[in-house]
Amino acid sequence: MYILRIEHPVPDFDAWKNAFDSDPVGREKSGVRRYRVLRPTDDSHYVMIDLEFENLNQAEEMLANLRALWGRVQGTVMMNPQARIVEAVETKEY
Repeated sequence: MYILRIEHPVPDFDAWKNAFDSDPVGREKSGVRRYRVLRPTDDSHYVMIDLEFENLNQAEEMLANLRALWGRVQGTVMMNPQARIVEAVETKEY
């Protein structure tokens, strides 16, 4: 499993969430199997998003599509995005 981890500040979480929910990059069609939205408990103006993919190529393509999108919306619903693709090598539940 490959995870595209995205982090960035948001000036207004509700506005950002509406934009995220509108799904301008077509997450499911792009191969996203699951996503998770996280917020630090001490900063309601920051989000972390994990997008899970079955293969690396899908994650890389999504990152390229997101970078194009970010160029158009930076400074409005989000700022200074950071992204990294990681591979899940072990998971255990208790």
